[in-house]
Amino acid sequence: MTTTAEQLSATTLLRFATAGSVDDGKSTLVGRLLHDSKSILTDQLEAVEQASLSRGQEAPDLALLTDGLRAEREQGITIDVAYRYFATTRRRFILADTPGHVQYTRNMVTGASTAELAVVLVDARNGVVEQTRRHAAVAALLRVPHVVLAVNKMDLVDYAEPVFAAIAEEFTAYAASLGVPEITAIPISALAGDNVVEPSAHMDWYGGPTVLEHLETVPVSHDLTACHARFPVQYVIRPQTAEHPDYRGYAGQIAAGVFRVGEAVSVLPSGRTTTITGIDALGESVDIAWAPQSVTLRLADDIDISRGDLIAPAADVPPVTQDIEATVCHVADQPLSVGRRVLLKHTTRTVKAIVKDIPSRLTLDDLSQHPAPGQLVANDIGRVVVRTAEPLALDAYEDSRRTGSFLLIDPADGTTLSAGMAGAAFAAAAEAFVAADDDAEWDF
Repeated sequence: MTTTAEQLSATTLLRFATAGSVDDGKSTLVGRLLHDSKSILTDQLEAVEQASLSRGQEAPDLALLTDGLRAEREQGITIDVAYRYFATTRRRFILADTPGHVQYTRNMVTGASTAELAVVLVDARNGVVEQTRRHAAVAALLRVPHVVLAVNKMDLVDYAEPVFAAIAEEFTAYAASLGVPEITAIPISALAGDNVVEPSAHMDWYGGPTVLEHLETVPVSHDLTACHARFPVQYVIRPQTAEHPDYRGYAGQIAAGVFRVGEAVSVLPSGRTTTITGIDALGESVDIAWAPQSVTLRLADDIDISRGDLIAPAADVPPVTQDIEATVCHVADQPLSVGRRVLLKHTTRTVKAIVKDIPSRLTLDDLSQHPAPGQLVANDIGRVVVRTAEPLALDAYEDSRRTGSFLLIDPADGTTLSAGMAGAAFAAAAEAFVAADDDAEWDF
């Protein structure tokens, strides 16, 4: 007989993030999702019921399930990214409930950076607003492959189909112009539970999936084996014992792709070429390993390899450069200015760097460019040119979210300054859209 644990271990995992303007109902949607999918413990529900009663509310305020900070509960807003883990019989989920305030845009970048799907909420009474466009732009920048438009509070517009249709058409056109590959629009009422877990009895004109049904069935590819093979070296194993006098292995987690014994590989940034003679995984020798396994590679030649080096197939190596052009989201309160000396962390490698130029800052309200801003402040997104002290083997972010991303760090105290995405800012669809619009003033 199959146990529940066995069933869950066999299901796929979906990482998704929620976003939207203030008071669009993100936390209520998440609470409704957890409540109606029976993913809440009894004591959690009792605590929410008591907190709701103390605030004079007759029905449980499901938003309290995710708004964990005292300031969040007092103000009725989301400030920090709240992570929740739940599961159904069809799929496991890691959910990041991100803030809607403009000043917390950086928190959405944090929550959506590893997401495979983003749920963007819109208040049916207000339609697509500036913050909705910001969140669509961030999802496009982070190359989130699936976006769900949840048109919330349909109960307050009498469940009118024309209202939903107009909002869905406007958002879909906007997101598609940014290169978002897939957009699904769903009319909901998070407060009443319409189309969240159960189909709505008030919107018979809608024949699509509920939010949970879409989350359970959206195709998500975790197959990193189809990507460019990349192995950042984390640790050099050199026991030098009587049992293993000559053992030399390079340990780490395969970031993407597949590695095989006998395969010719290059070690970057040096460019030296050798062959894989052995792969050790969980204490045993194997002939093949793939992402995201943690393994130890043994090589035919004694090459000077240390933490931070990257091993890749000799026939498929990433470009090695000291000049990086990228889009960054600035997350620190202290500004990032031209001439700033920083540390750049890419996979397991950290090098000294300097910000040579900040060509433009993206105005998320209308996606226009502010040329040569001189600096980026908290929540700004802009293009930067960084010069590193040592060469880096860096993929374009559009080719690999794992080996195309990096962090800029304050060398004085280790504070994270910016999250970076190497290469072009938006997908090809957005670039084509920009080329057709002479008034867009984009300079990516």
